[in-house]
Amino acid sequence: MKEILDAIQSPDSTTADFAALPIPESYRAVTVHKDETEMFHGLATRDKDPRKSLHLDEVPVPELGPGEALVAVMASSVNYNSVWTSIFEPMSTFGFLERYGKLSELTRRHDLPYHVIGSDLAGVVLRTGPGVNAWHPGDEVVAHCLSVELESSDGHNDTMLDPEQRIWGFETNFGGLAEIALVKSNQLMPKPQHLSWEEAAAPGLVNSTAYRQLVSRNGAGMKQGDNVLIWGASGGLGSYATQFALAGGANPICVVSSEQKADICRKMGAEAIIDRSAEGYKFWKDEHHQDPREWKRFGKRIRELTGGEDVDIVFEHPGRETFGASVYVTRKGGTIVTCASTSGYTHEYDNRYLWMSLKRIIGSHFANYREAWEANRLVAKGKIHPTLSRVYSLEETGQAAYDVHRNLHQGKVGVLALAPREGLGVRDEELRARHVDAINRFRNV
Repeated sequence: MKEILDAIQSPDSTTADFAALPIPESYRAVTVHKDETEMFHGLATRDKDPRKSLHLDEVPVPELGPGEALVAVMASSVNYNSVWTSIFEPMSTFGFLERYGKLSELTRRHDLPYHVIGSDLAGVVLRTGPGVNAWHPGDEVVAHCLSVELESSDGHNDTMLDPEQRIWGFETNFGGLAEIALVKSNQLMPKPQHLSWEEAAAPGLVNSTAYRQLVSRNGAGMKQGDNVLIWGASGGLGSYATQFALAGGANPICVVSSEQKADICRKMGAEAIIDRSAEGYKFWKDEHHQDPREWKRFGKRIRELTGGEDVDIVFEHPGRETFGASVYVTRKGGTIVTCASTSGYTHEYDNRYLWMSLKRIIGSHFANYREAWEANRLVAKGKIHPTLSRVYSLEETGQAAYDVHRNLHQGKVGVLALAPREGLGVRDEELRARHVDAINRFRNV
């Protein structure tokens, strides 16, 4: 690994130099173990501790197949899917790996008694497999997490509809929370030159997800002037939705859970903010019954902030806790676009407010390659900024996942893999200088 890191840090290294580097037989990776999937049996979700289930192991470098690349990972980050993997909810990811392993002789590599997790990376290409022409050893890259086979016609209009669509590092093995990662070459995108390794690794999954969900025609198709209700607006996903709304001329109504998080939204440029904790919204009377009076109170508060208008779009991801309110407060003909369900997967709402007001619910899952590329391009141009708040070492990934699980973080948390310290990898100092305050916005909270 030292030779690889030396080559990455040398300004004189060429493609030929990287191509000549020996690939080590093994590397360090954050894993979960198949024989531990029942370790949290009987515990409430909140009490399941990623620090107990995530391991830092030495694992063999996987075989490189056609259309694939091995990447030296300088930095990665923690997403909710890493938390779900670590607590084996809503199910163990080893079922995903077993099914993928049955697809072909090559995919059998993924079905192992350990799972290398992680769905983000920033790093350097080490090797490419047969059929890869767009990327070469030495290229500095980030990776999006869409893994597709594209042998079916279903995925050729929108790759997210491919029957063999998977999320890399969650439904496949050899993810980004490691020193080396295996990706399909069509996951690779140019690393934004003004960002450090850990900053470049942070947007990936959440930035692309927010882009499809809010901006793309496959999602809400946001336009100028739209009122957009954003749950968790300072969080890992919501912070990008807030930026897209502001950059696109929309009016974000940011829902947060503390004054500190409200202040982050103000720093991003948002003006309409609801601190749901301070204002005491309780959308559920008990485990089984919601409170429509609270929906109405919430809707009234929104109209106070919008000059009497209801919201055109609701950016939904908490799920069970908020979904009834989301459907209620959306304007007639408006859109609720949903991904994930961090508070529960069973959504309940009063269908009268949907069908009689011609509202739409759109399911949105990650992004196709084009959407991910466009989202990354906006980061590279300094239009959208990382929301990195804290960086951990690879050894501390369990703690990083714990902090995300318990919502002790702001924005995104990064993880250094091969990078020996923060702040490395910046190639365009001039562009960085123009945006450094925005880049550090979440660090300075």
